Amino acid sequence: MGWWWRFLLGLWAVPPTCTGHELLNVCMNAKPHKPEPGPEAELYEECIPWKDNACCTASTSWEAHLDVSLLYNFSLAHCGIMMPDCQRHFLQAICFYQCSPNLGPWIQQVGKGGLGVDPRGQVERVLDAPLCLEDCERWWADCRTSHTCKSNWLGGWAWSRGKPRCPERASCRPFPHHFPTPADLCERIWSGSFRASPERRGSGRCLQKWFEPTRGNPNAEVARHFASPARSWARCPGLLAFLLLLPLLS
Repeated sequence: MGWWWRFLLGLWAVPPTCTGHELLNVCMNAKPHKPEPGPEAELYEECIPWKDNACCTASTSWEAHLDVSLLYNFSLAHCGIMMPDCQRHFLQAICFYQCSPNLGPWIQQVGKGGLGVDPRGQVERVLDAPLCLEDCERWWADCRTSHTCKSNWLGGWAWSRGKPRCPERASCRPFPHHFPTPADLCERIWSGSFRASPERRGSGRCLQKWFEPTRGNPNAEVARHFASPARSWARCPGLLAFLLLLPLLS
């Protein structure tokens, strides 16, 4: 039997869950995500859109809104008071990251694929999740008059009394100094967690970091579009092992 027929037989033997569906309606293996998504009637403020199906708890949603977030032990006001419109975008982004069950196609294991070690000690993280064009543009526009001292907030902070501070000689400057374009803000702020998509809201090809709760979650359709067996290999070790052994069978 030739290698091609062995390949086809191997694919026919792959469990049905290894088709991309296991990337849908899932939570990251990361603190403080729930093991599985489900209803959360008491989510707080900017996290409310996910109340019908969330990877976060009510407690997590409340902690995300504190002046010094208990989730990351981090303050958005590290360079003075952040403007309310700018702060709202960050709270929405945090809720999106913590609560969304639609990030499966972009979940990656930390320590593999060049991701390095996550300073928060997470096993998994999101990489290159495509945010809609309007989300990046509005986020950048509303933060133009706020200040920060770093372009990558995921690490590299100086610590003092258990709190992250701006590194020495890193002066606080308006956001456009660190993020000249909306794409720079979306892609740099959390070390590639998000990618600036050229697609617009409603296209079914990009994710909204916030949406009107009464209109349903548009990101479920986007996750279905991007879910594929190729992206599923990390969650389907049997399929991956077979493909690695394939050359030895020929």
